[in-house]
Amino acid sequence: MNTLRTGLLMAGLTGLFLAVGFLIGGGPGMMIAFLFAAGTNLFAYWNSDKMLLSMYGAREVDESSAPDVVHLVRQLSQKAGLPMPKVYVVENEQPNAFATGRNPEHAAICVTSGLLQRVSHEELAGVLAHELGHVKHRDTLTMTITATIAGAVSMLANFAFFLGGDRRNNPLGLVGMVLVMLLAPIAAVLVQMAVSRSREFEADKAGAEISGRPLWLASALEHIDSAARRIDNVEAEQNPATAHMFIVNPLHGGLSGLFASHPSTQERVAKLRALAGQPATTPGPWG
Repeated sequence: MNTLRTGLLMAGLTGLFLAVGFLIGGGPGMMIAFLFAAGTNLFAYWNSDKMLLSMYGAREVDESSAPDVVHLVRQLSQKAGLPMPKVYVVENEQPNAFATGRNPEHAAICVTSGLLQRVSHEELAGVLAHELGHVKHRDTLTMTITATIAGAVSMLANFAFFLGGDRRNNPLGLVGMVLVMLLAPIAAVLVQMAVSRSREFEADKAGAEISGRPLWLASALEHIDSAARRIDNVEAEQNPATAHMFIVNPLHGGLSGLFASHPSTQERVAKLRALAGQPATTPGPWG
């Protein structure tokens, strides 16, 4: 099912590329956009995970450099019946995490230094189990490709605006250029929302099953969300097309609330507490 959804997503974003190309330069612009989309899809499948990790300056860690987190990932991976993913750490004060990779055999789990500093061992296990839930459901390919292509759509729109496009072939002239600049990035964000929001709930449930303790993740989400609201993630602000990759929305201000890439933390916590057999209003064991 996820393979089908990935194919439909790539087809939809390719169609968005074609529409942007048509508005920029008519038929010739659409052909150029098609070639660009085909190349982007191919590149995203093989390299988007490496590009994403490089974008955030992630460094790979092992048992000697980060024994606690690597050992925890290994334990949870075995429990989930998954191959051991590579583990990365990003030097970033905002507590957060994401998973990437085209399949479980080529997966990577990335956590920020802020996460390692601000959550308990149990909460970290909940977060890592959530990310392994994405890996198990094969969400990582879809989410990483979405980040790459959505960013490319915005880049194409900005490129067209600054260079002016081909006014002779542009069917809507200046109006078309303005529409491309405003609507193409919004359309890409809406696609990200459709992909990300439902999958966060599914990964929360899978993470609770992998760890066996839904309240570990519930407590972690509350602490991460509270800290993320106060602490900037500069790289995410510079690359908002990647925001849906994180366990909690890393962005501040602007349209991040209106076009939220994640369901509310309160709703996610309520569902996790229900899984644990607790009323939604009952505090978690770590406050």
